[in-house]
Amino acid sequence: MYIPANFQLTDQAQAVAFMQRYSFATLVSIDQQLPIASHLPFSVAAEGSRVRLTSHLARANPQWKSWAGQDVLVIFTEPHAYISPSLYDKRESVPTWDYIAVHAYGQVRPLDSEADTARALQQLIATYEPAYQAQWDSLPESYKVGMMRGIVAFEVEVTSLQGQQKLSQNKSVAERAAIATHLATSNDSAARELAPYIQ
Repeated sequence: MYIPANFQLTDQAQAVAFMQRYSFATLVSIDQQLPIASHLPFSVAAEGSRVRLTSHLARANPQWKSWAGQDVLVIFTEPHAYISPSLYDKRESVPTWDYIAVHAYGQVRPLDSEADTARALQQLIATYEPAYQAQWDSLPESYKVGMMRGIVAFEVEVTSLQGQQKLSQNKSVAERAAIATHLATSNDSAARELAPYIQ
């Protein structure tokens, strides 16, 4: 990812917090020299400097068949917003787009065993709806095994994180305040979510 120096997000804890908040991400790998992608929910865990991503995709999705030994890319992004030049002091201005994005690179490790798949599902349930765990636990074992056979669970051990916060840092304090106020009152929920980051 091209990242101008003043837009770099270098704090790992901040990047991880962003990934955890916006954890529906895009997994990109290569199949026969072409990039392929799946849009998946991730559980993001950090232990010291180690970051691990856990997810699963449908077994019918062919992406998992070609990723052995590959470094993959997982893209976390949101929120974002169009920034009108009407918000700048100078008339000689052009529109832009403000956003935050984190690219996580790492190698995929399939979770092949039933126990590992169950553990991955438990992590995802804990991330997205902890209250559902009791319902999942109460389901017939044959049903749960059937569901787990229909997915491929995996982990990505992150080897590199790249982050960008393009938040009008190249503008004056007054311009940034005007942008944040404008976005905070927008009808677009993504724009409203971006406003506190600019402030």
